[in-house]
Amino acid sequence: MRALAALLAALVSLSAAAHTLLDFTPDERERIVAHGPWPPPAVRDPSNRVDGRRAAIDFGALLFFDPRLSSDGRFSCASCHLPPRAFQDGLPVAASRAGATRNTPALLDSAHRRWFGWDGAQDSLWAASLSPLLKADEMGHTAASLAAAVRRQPHFAAAYRQAFGAAPGGDDEKVAVDVAKALAAWQATLVSPRTPFDDFRDALARGDAAAAARYPPAAQRGLRLFIGEGRCSVCHAGAAFSNGEFADIGVPFFVPGGVDPGRHGGLQQLLASRMNRLGQYNDAGAADARAVATRHVIVEPRHFGEFKVPGLRQLVHTAPYMHNGSLARIEDVVQHYSALNEERLHADGERILRRLDLTPQQAADLVAFLRSLSR
Repeated sequence: MRALAALLAALVSLSAAAHTLLDFTPDERERIVAHGPWPPPAVRDPSNRVDGRRAAIDFGALLFFDPRLSSDGRFSCASCHLPPRAFQDGLPVAASRAGATRNTPALLDSAHRRWFGWDGAQDSLWAASLSPLLKADEMGHTAASLAAAVRRQPHFAAAYRQAFGAAPGGDDEKVAVDVAKALAAWQATLVSPRTPFDDFRDALARGDAAAAARYPPAAQRGLRLFIGEGRCSVCHAGAAFSNGEFADIGVPFFVPGGVDPGRHGGLQQLLASRMNRLGQYNDAGAADARAVATRHVIVEPRHFGEFKVPGLRQLVHTAPYMHNGSLARIEDVVQHYSALNEERLHADGERILRRLDLTPQQAADLVAFLRSLSR
């Protein structure tokens, strides 16, 4: 009986320890609550007239999963953007592209982004969808061949008519852009699920200490480090855990035969593109408030080697990490920041980043928090 009583007492003690809420300060609570709520309200892209329309969404889904959209009929968009992996491929760099040097981006929560691609070379989801269609080492089309493929396949042509109210006419480039806008309409519906962090955040926001205490203590400690001493939330801000901008984080940008210019090259492509928000295919024209950002960007030397700050939701499904897929595990990412070589950072850039010198316990706690951002 004594042994049973001792065992029960130990179990009660463990249960109590597992349901503990850290004494977060009012400032910490405010910072935590700023990472929500989730999911966010739906947004519509004014540059895409079919965004949110069911017929266009259905057409986009059809296009995304059909290999007949590619020039040789071998690949679909889903070949590299796998649904079980948060619409990423799990490879360091894209296997479908000869000489690829960048990690395939995940597509979840794309509707809430301002810039697209690791270098931000596109300023709309439809422009980002058009780019791989017209690259020789990806889907392999020209505007003319893509338009011809849509006209040639009866199910594509019928779905196009439903989405756009007319048959795919003789303007090849317009048809190609419309295909991209249908793809974007579908991708805009891809929203990552709620996570253990969201349950904790919401409980904290409504003052439900008992519910908040169910969040693992290690994740709570990691969260405190994330919003505090680690300063991670300066860049990984808001409900999506990204400020949507670009930074140099000390990851080498040398590639075979040269360097990857990152945001510097992306801005040059963006400003030269006829498919940006300042061009003729923006369905909102001058009424598109989002075009202001594109109009006022300036290419500066500091942008060289900067890459987009990714969102952290569904992180466990999107390994490997960084723009070049060089870090295999979340633990490796945490170690990168713990031992950060500050001399690799831009001398004239922001000085947000510093070496964290985490203890093993702190590193484990930070990993526990980051894992809680996935379902």
